Amino acid sequence: MTTTTSRAPLPAPTRRRRPFNPRRAGAWALLVLAIAVSVLPFLWVLRTALSTNAALASNSASLLPAEFTFGAFMRVFGLQSPADAVAEGGSGAAIDFWLYLRNSIVFSSITTAGAVFFSSMAAYAFARLRWRGRNAVFSLFLGTMLVPPIFTALPNFLLIKNLDLLNTMLGMVLPYVFMTPFAIFFLRQFFLNMSREVEEAAMLDGAKHLRIFFQIVLPNAAAPIATLALLTFIGQWNEYFWPLLVGSQDDVRVLQVGLGVFKSQSPQGAPDWSGLMAATLVSALPVLILFAAFGKKIVNSIGFSGIK
Repeated sequence: MTTTTSRAPLPAPTRRRRPFNPRRAGAWALLVLAIAVSVLPFLWVLRTALSTNAALASNSASLLPAEFTFGAFMRVFGLQSPADAVAEGGSGAAIDFWLYLRNSIVFSSITTAGAVFFSSMAAYAFARLRWRGRNAVFSLFLGTMLVPPIFTALPNFLLIKNLDLLNTMLGMVLPYVFMTPFAIFFLRQFFLNMSREVEEAAMLDGAKHLRIFFQIVLPNAAAPIATLALLTFIGQWNEYFWPLLVGSQDDVRVLQVGLGVFKSQSPQGAPDWSGLMAATLVSALPVLILFAAFGKKIVNSIGFSGIK
């Protein structure tokens, strides 16, 4: 006769509560504070853009839109009549938003394409080619990063003026279309980390440096080049001083300069704050979309390239 013994069920594992760590709590508090400081200005801009100018003064402490309306966005896109614009606190003057948007896209795209292309070639020369004075020239390029852009604005302006290129798209893009020190440094760091075996094998097969660059190096450097293109495009999109200095006419005026013109049209002695905030949101939307879509790739590529 056999007897069976039943085993008692094992007790459910208890989850140990992590002891309170003041440093961890402080880090989380600082992180939440940093997020709040970063997000609150965008929320305040959105709140102002969805309000009327007349109600902003009487509801200055409210976090919600004062007299909710899309009138500011309609003024930006030219969908509001001058009478309705003046009634909501606008100037009633027409702003050619779509023309300024087109100019910004053309300006940012041309300068980004040129800067990335020429900088990649220069970075390859600094990373792979052996020539006398290479390190000295590269140090000189890095030294130019310490020079504020305002110091070179006047010489560049005189050059563009002497070339009779004022108020032309060519005059606006010319100082930016060639290589930049940051782009050269960024890509050089990546090229230095690339394996040389494939390039050496191509040289044994008779390939020259130009063919190696276009057929081997560039395809393998697609990720950092795309990251550099995004960073350059965002920087050029936000460029203000040089387009203001060179392109003062409407046919070449970019969106950032157009925002300044929009602000200068002051109805009843005060700026159209709701319209200005609406225009600012619309102009920042492409940059926000790029960061949301490619932000992680940008961070990973920068870390891989050795920029800490």
